[in-house]
Amino acid sequence: MRRNANMNSTIRNTWFFQRFLNNKAVISLLIILLSLLILQVFTKIAYLFSPITQFVNFIAFPIIATVILYYLVAPVINKLDQRGINKRISIIGLFIVIVLLIIWGVSYLVPIIQNQTRSFMDNLPGYLETLERMITETPFIPNAEELFPNISSYFEDFNLSVITEQINPIITSTFGSLSNVIGTITQLATGLVMIPILLYYILVDGEKIPNTILYYIPNKYRVSARRILYRGNYQVSQYIRGQILVATIVGIMFGIGYAIIGLDYGVTLAVISGLLNVIPYLGSFIAVVPALIIGLLTSPLMFIKVIIVLVIEQTIEGRIVSPQILGNSMKIHPVTILLILVGAGHIFGLSGVILGVPGYAVVKVIVSELYGVFREQSGLYEEEHTISNLDMEETDPEEDELGSIE
Repeated sequence: MRRNANMNSTIRNTWFFQRFLNNKAVISLLIILLSLLILQVFTKIAYLFSPITQFVNFIAFPIIATVILYYLVAPVINKLDQRGINKRISIIGLFIVIVLLIIWGVSYLVPIIQNQTRSFMDNLPGYLETLERMITETPFIPNAEELFPNISSYFEDFNLSVITEQINPIITSTFGSLSNVIGTITQLATGLVMIPILLYYILVDGEKIPNTILYYIPNKYRVSARRILYRGNYQVSQYIRGQILVATIVGIMFGIGYAIIGLDYGVTLAVISGLLNVIPYLGSFIAVVPALIIGLLTSPLMFIKVIIVLVIEQTIEGRIVSPQILGNSMKIHPVTILLILVGAGHIFGLSGVILGVPGYAVVKVIVSELYGVFREQSGLYEEEHTISNLDMEETDPEEDELGSIE
């Protein structure tokens, strides 16, 4: 026993133990290295997880759609429940209202959008001629024909059938064979059937989900896990409700404005503006481009009217609608949001653009909580409380709610 104790004491006093084995930075680097090695091993056997990947891809659409609908309708169900209305009855009644709204949208908006789209395609050659004349005869470019010598041939060779032929290979490569098309349609139909079923049960038992998750969390980490759940839920719910409500209001404002000035394809452009407004920052700028082009091709006066509508809408949205609905709940810098949109859009496509910001908000909550646990347990920040100027803690708008829950 004494020999073992002496040997352990000798090992602890060695240079290798003092500099490496007893060094937190070295241990942290070793943990990171081992984690990367584990990830490398998993990449080599990724084919074993392909059934899991296929299953996740299959259920991703109904689950995401269900979560979005849940955050939209849950406040209504909670209000009705507080007034003594049976939750199951209120859910069924809300489902009926949603179905009626869908039927109204399909029967009223879809025919208008179809007619306006068909009219736009019929008038497209005339728009192209107007655009060619505007480019070649503009007084701002005196030598337009010399700068753009082949522009006339570009417009003359423009043919919808050529575009269709070019798009067909893209569609074919995207969907692949007929079996893939049938699989995609089947997946979509299955998702549409699953959404109301999942939504019903989540609305009925949704408040039990956090407690069920916390039951399996060790007591030592339960407070942090509870904070992550409630802060993440707060961030995502605020974002989804706010963005969709703002997008709906923006679409209505554009529809009213375009109807007043008599802009062609006003309903379609308003719907496009509302849908694109779901994308923060970039969506608003992209949505105004089609309206400006149509207004410019119609007449200079119509172009000025479209600009007036855009200025009024942006003023109302920026000064009244967005501050009242969205506020500053996300606490994400605009530059960070733009980087997230570009990066997530490049990696995941359209779904990344739409879901990138709320996903980043949840990851930010998890990382901040893990960092808080690290600060408490690492012992590296013990002296920070003596420097008042380095207090970097932020107060969240949901702190009071979290305090009451805890």
